[in-house]
Amino acid sequence: MKTRTIAEPYKIKMVEPLKVTTRDYRVQKIREAGYNTFLLKSEDVYIDLLTDSGTSAMSDWQWAGMMLGDEAYAGSRNFYNLEKAVQEIYGFQYVVPTHQGRAAEHITSQLRIQRGQYVPMNMYFTTTREHVERAGGIFYDCIIDEAHDAQNPHPFKGNVDIAKLQKLVDEKGADAIAYLSIAPCVNMAGGQPFSMANLREVAAWAKKYNLPIIFDATRAVENCYFIQQREPGYAHKPVREILREMMSYGEGMTMSSKKDNLVNIGGFLATNNEHFFTRAKEMVVVFEGLHTYGGLAGRDMEAIARGIYEMVDDAYIASRVRQVEYLGKRLLEAGIPIVVPIGGHAVFLDAKRFLPHLPQEQFPAQALAAALYVDSGVRAMERGIVSAGRDPHTGENRKPKLELVRLTIPRRVYTNLHMDVVAESCMALYEEREKIKGLKMVYEPESLRFFQARFEEIES
Repeated sequence: MKTRTIAEPYKIKMVEPLKVTTRDYRVQKIREAGYNTFLLKSEDVYIDLLTDSGTSAMSDWQWAGMMLGDEAYAGSRNFYNLEKAVQEIYGFQYVVPTHQGRAAEHITSQLRIQRGQYVPMNMYFTTTREHVERAGGIFYDCIIDEAHDAQNPHPFKGNVDIAKLQKLVDEKGADAIAYLSIAPCVNMAGGQPFSMANLREVAAWAKKYNLPIIFDATRAVENCYFIQQREPGYAHKPVREILREMMSYGEGMTMSSKKDNLVNIGGFLATNNEHFFTRAKEMVVVFEGLHTYGGLAGRDMEAIARGIYEMVDDAYIASRVRQVEYLGKRLLEAGIPIVVPIGGHAVFLDAKRFLPHLPQEQFPAQALAAALYVDSGVRAMERGIVSAGRDPHTGENRKPKLELVRLTIPRRVYTNLHMDVVAESCMALYEEREKIKGLKMVYEPESLRFFQARFEEIES
């Protein structure tokens, strides 16, 4: 029987006009931005796939909650609504709000890492590793090898390699590890999930050495959807139940609410460790605000609380991931090289295969992202050698195996017609890919350079 079309489980109540520009206009703007899509003005972008962070469309229920903001400095009722939502959906008892996820990463890193300790992660994420290294920690990649291969079809490329963890303990000792930082739907691997079976194995290993697991839970719900669809024994379990089981294997989590929680700003850290909670409350006062608002307005916390309940609706999360899949399948059918399997929050163009004539030292992913904007006004972002930065000890560029352009789909924002525009632009570029020039970096900040770096085209 033919598969029936499944439409979005919502209707559009308000629209935001988009600016349509000419190619000549976009050539001028990308040059002014130093070929860095982060430096483009939003008003000059047609379809914005730079990130899914803070770009979601909130629901009428969330907007209604914004009108119920209790802006008391201490003890806002909205904080207690947020606390209740985290307790019910994630299962953690203690909650500290922050202005966004990287603040939660900062507090966690500063309180949990002793200088020289290792923090194993299933592949790095830019801000997470930055906070670990600023606290004197050492990033250790423990993801399975398949994650570094864009063409490998493994269904759970976010899995942790237990042998790599054991090797670290055998060589350095368990005391040399601060905690395990485990990310669902690993961003830098192409939005790839881990399996629940692997997580249980990791949790058992960590318990043996008395090591805590801290989730970077930004996109945990998308990971739960993949478990539901791919892992035996979970097909008939609701995403809400799968998420609760997933979080039960950790001691705590950091959260950028700007992703799963469907809001434009905010985050939190949550834990079942009362000692860490007490210290985090003290630290958040110094850097963010009182522990019952953490840099957020009451209305922001209310929107997060309501978004937490909305995100675990099975119809919503299926629609969200299927839209990403729709774009990915269109590109695969056209022979465009992307990371497979298709991820949960984005489609990742494989710039190494897309632009084989450009060496990695000429920043092929950065060049491809710039070319995409010029062709169609679509803004994407680089996830390759620029994002990887430099080795702090040698000063040399880190050269990741994956050189990617991330086409990140905001939640509940665009239609599949927008996805068609993106796909057709990628196809047009692929047909004339040899015309895309490499770049040289002409300005480089000391850290997280992909946000501010500037480039120029290399004239052949």
